[in-house]
Amino acid sequence: MPRSLEQWFAHQGQLHPKTIDLGLARLRVVLERLAWRQPSVPVVTVAGTNGKGSVTAYCTQVLAAAGHRVGTFTSPHLRDYRERIRVHDRLVTTDELLWAFERIETARVGAGSDAVSLTFFEYNALAAFLIFDAARLDAWVLEVGLGGRLDAVNVVDATVAVVVSIGLDHQEFLGETTEEIAREKAGIFRKGRVAVLGSRGLPPVLVDSAVALGATPKRLGSEFDYTREISGWSYRGRRWDLTGLPSPALLGDTQFTNAATALAALEELDAELPVSAAAVAQGLTSVRLVGRFQVIATGGGKPSWILDVAHNADAARVLAQNLRALPIGGRTLAVCGILADKDAAAIAAEVGDCFDAWWLASIEGVRGTSGAVLKDRIAGHVNGPLSVAADIAAACAAASAAAHPADRIVVFGSFHTVGPALDWLESQGLLPRAPLREYTDAPRNF
Repeated sequence: MPRSLEQWFAHQGQLHPKTIDLGLARLRVVLERLAWRQPSVPVVTVAGTNGKGSVTAYCTQVLAAAGHRVGTFTSPHLRDYRERIRVHDRLVTTDELLWAFERIETARVGAGSDAVSLTFFEYNALAAFLIFDAARLDAWVLEVGLGGRLDAVNVVDATVAVVVSIGLDHQEFLGETTEEIAREKAGIFRKGRVAVLGSRGLPPVLVDSAVALGATPKRLGSEFDYTREISGWSYRGRRWDLTGLPSPALLGDTQFTNAATALAALEELDAELPVSAAAVAQGLTSVRLVGRFQVIATGGGKPSWILDVAHNADAARVLAQNLRALPIGGRTLAVCGILADKDAAAIAAEVGDCFDAWWLASIEGVRGTSGAVLKDRIAGHVNGPLSVAADIAAACAAASAAAHPADRIVVFGSFHTVGPALDWLESQGLLPRAPLREYTDAPRNF
């Protein structure tokens, strides 16, 4: 059996013939062997094409501000595998991961002849479930990895299930249309539970699926809504009527929608997990989420940086809106890296007129692509000259060297892009050095 996390990651990466293989049957076999049972505490499950990371963060932070101990599961990570599993106010420890992996492996192997092969992500999710169980938490907040119905997270029955948004992404797994994708994400709904729908104009199949499953739809603009005000904003739901709320700490107009969606989920738990208006305000203003329109003002006569993991057309559209809402006196320069299986042309078309020059970086790995190939894919969809860089660090260095103090540099396109950019910024003294990080070689996107 592996002894270190590096050995475990290598082992997990070669167990299953496919990197992504959606389905719950394998997990259920392993969980049965572990004698695992559904959580006895409230669970919020969050799915969606975009915005689910923000909604998850708001749910966790507001509950924590109210004094509740929360376990949070997210994916992928940017710099450190441990980002994926938070036990209340800390990252999961190495010892906790080793303990969970050893238990999972024993159950997975079984008697030997009946071994179950698990994907890297399935190992990840199972570890989170075991660690949260052992920590005796007050609530779990789980971000769905891919889709919904067949994602590993969906083996847990949600007290409240949230679908934040629907867009075209991962069509090879979820379907070619927004209706097909919505149907897959609706698979997280449960009979007799609330299904929160966090965008206006979502495909009607979400409501139809909720009703067919016996869930209760809770729609933005109907059963809950929010109002922007001169100073702050207000939330109205089925139980809460909150006025004078502070603006969310995360930047961009879409964050008001995400924050309202999180409150719509949390008010359904209020009987078990009471949350005061003061805790809501504290949670909204204290939330932090790396790589979601994250603005880094470096000062000292150097350009500012913005980091955003936008990796599909809808997310790129929001990035463009946020950039236009935050004009500057200088130029806006792009450092971009996009995985081969993403629609680079559609992404570029959404942000093409936002940038004065581009540095296109190569990304390694089975899903990676070269800067030269990316250049061919987006040419004709963008303004400004296109330069090719060997990797993210080289692209950041080149953009930084070309930038003037009044300019800003926007890094976007993938978790695989923002993570290395954070490393480069830290190495240049442009970002405070993070606490000790470990296990950056673990696959990011699974």
